[in-house]
Amino acid sequence: MTDAAQVVGEVAAGFEAVREEFAAVVAREPADTGAQLVVYRDGRRVVDLWAATGVGETGDELAPLYSVTKGAAYLVVALLVQDGVLDLDREVAYYWPEFADQGKGALTLRGLLQHRAGVVGIPGGASPEELADEQEIAARLAAQVPLWQPGTAYGYHALVIGALVGEVVRRATGRSLQEIYEERLRAPHHLDFFMGLPEKEAARTRDMLPMRPTPEQAALLAESVPSQAMRVSFDIDGIPELSVYGNSPAVRAKGPASAGGVGSARGIAGLYAAALTGLDGADAFLMPETVALFTGPGTSTVGADVVTGEVGHFLVGFEAQQVRYPYLGADAFGHCGAAGAEVWADPSTGLTYAYTRRLWAFPGGAAPENLRLGEVVVGAAEAVAAG
Repeated sequence: MTDAAQVVGEVAAGFEAVREEFAAVVAREPADTGAQLVVYRDGRRVVDLWAATGVGETGDELAPLYSVTKGAAYLVVALLVQDGVLDLDREVAYYWPEFADQGKGALTLRGLLQHRAGVVGIPGGASPEELADEQEIAARLAAQVPLWQPGTAYGYHALVIGALVGEVVRRATGRSLQEIYEERLRAPHHLDFFMGLPEKEAARTRDMLPMRPTPEQAALLAESVPSQAMRVSFDIDGIPELSVYGNSPAVRAKGPASAGGVGSARGIAGLYAAALTGLDGADAFLMPETVALFTGPGTSTVGADVVTGEVGHFLVGFEAQQVRYPYLGADAFGHCGAAGAEVWADPSTGLTYAYTRRLWAFPGGAAPENLRLGEVVVGAAEAVAAG
């Protein structure tokens, strides 16, 4: 690595301030952060930037993006609801009878998507290879006693929600969520975000680099990591080393829907643009009524997330992005990733935003720089719209 990264890429007229802010991020972060930033406005790419150090990085590089994958899974569910294959207000057990065990029979698909099931993880943890086997994880969770009466509270099912939702999809369609994503969303739109990485894409995939916390930061992390929802069955200095999960060949190959996706900022920004506005003049794959179903009332009246402590954390599946980014509309939706990535779509402006990085950001979840980067993006778009 060279000592400093350089900003490469293009912005449309009126978005020059976004390049300046991204350059400020790159200047203060370690050279190997590997950041990418892509923005679409009304289906047209207006920002395409990345940090390069002279060792061959390009905007086409792929990396593990963790819980950004959940958003892609929820877009599949939204498409199936739009098709009439799934119903948000049907009980999960209607599609998957075994899920009714241990008092979970009344939970609806809507409640499941809002992390209300109460089966937040595997007690004792699970290895990356075990977590990649979603059917087995789903079977174990169906038999599990919930931590609360399903539907009465919510808590982030960080590493297992994809297995739960994926099993509903499999029972309703006879196909895996990943197969439907590939055939109906990724391949038709030529998107560089994969739920199951093909071998031919391995050469442009970079490993996730683990966080480098100071001793003080490490102490904070050890105290704050929720015990069951985030638990992988190996630790380094008491901190779950989730970077190993994202770099696992089994996880990459199978693309578990909770956190196993691999892609680029171009790929995930394009995915949300294809859903919200359509890409390059094509129709959006979600109708406005479907978007409204998934961005309507969420968990804002249920109190705090019992795992993360966030209030109003979820819409329907997607994270309520206005909670983190007050300059977005109330129906802005998306999902962050544990290493620092963030993706959102804002129906009120037609913007989709994606930021990724390969070096794990402290303290985990959406990297702090997303707050200012997104604000500059929105401000630039407003100025362009005003003429």
